[in-house]
Amino acid sequence: MAGNVVLNAYAGRAEEYTALLGSMANTHELDQRFVALWARDLRGAVIDAGCGPGHWTDFLKKRGVDVEGIDHVQAFIGRARKRFPTVPFRVASLGDLGVRDGYAAAILAWYSVIHLAPNDLPAVLREFARCIAPGGSLLLGFFEGDTVEPFPHAVTTAYFWPIGEMSTQLEAAGFHVQTVNTRTDPSKRSHAAIIAHRIDGSAPSEAPC
Repeated sequence: MAGNVVLNAYAGRAEEYTALLGSMANTHELDQRFVALWARDLRGAVIDAGCGPGHWTDFLKKRGVDVEGIDHVQAFIGRARKRFPTVPFRVASLGDLGVRDGYAAAILAWYSVIHLAPNDLPAVLREFARCIAPGGSLLLGFFEGDTVEPFPHAVTTAYFWPIGEMSTQLEAAGFHVQTVNTRTDPSKRSHAAIIAHRIDGSAPSEAPC
């Protein structure tokens, strides 16, 4: 039910969202540098999970990354295909990326998990772990807060996560946290990004709820 709420909320505002936030000009320069540095040495298939209107997927593609964008909002995928015709996009959910085990060298999940309720996040992180090859990389961007709590995001309810709590969830899903990046800008919500590596190919444990 929560997934349908998020899907419908973004589907109804896809055009507005794309116009306001769907270009690299609307992203922070420090975020661009951080993602570009992460992507520099990637080799193999990469998934931009929850790609929205596709601007970050195109950003990676222009840097030589073998990337495809996936999103569960058909309106986003349609716009992304028209705007970036040389970049592959398809409809899929975060809970089922539609690839074989160990397919991806890396996954970018840039603010794509922010609307997941705390009880729903572990399953998505386990799906990411399933899809990433041992030693592969996950870059996760989210809103940082002192506690796990909801807030009224402009589109639909989103959640703050403390870095420690998010790291615990990642480790339980089968990742090792490597790098943590934070940024706080005046009058903006605190930003966090974590780079984590897939530990091995064994089945991850159940993440704590």
